[in-house]
Amino acid sequence: MNWPSLFLNDVAGTEILVIFLVILLFFGSKSIPGIAKSLGRALFEFRNATNEIKQEIKKSSGDVKGDLNLNNLIKDTTEEIQQPMDQVFTDVNHAVHYNPGNREVTSGNPTVVPQTNENTEKDSHD
Repeated sequence: MNWPSLFLNDVAGTEILVIFLVILLFFGSKSIPGIAKSLGRALFEFRNATNEIKQEIKKSSGDVKGDLNLNNLIKDTTEEIQQPMDQVFTDVNHAVHYNPGNREVTSGNPTVVPQTNENTEKDSHD
């Protein structure tokens, strides 16, 4: 943004000359260089302050990114979502490929109960 063009668009050359003459009459020729020097220092310090603020904002935004550690947050969240989804997938897969037989349910996970040959053992002893 070009700041002098903001307020000097409607001011002609002769109007600027009149403004300088009024300043010269009001402040005098000896104090104008001191005023210009003070104005220059103020502008210099203002620019330095704005640059320091910009650098501080950039530094703090980098610190915030480091504090958030988005990659680990995304990884943890993905793992938290993936585990229940894997369980649902496994349950659906077992339901689709259901194999009726002797199954015993223990805490939600069906397991196959081994068959004992009681009848064959009784027949062999009789």
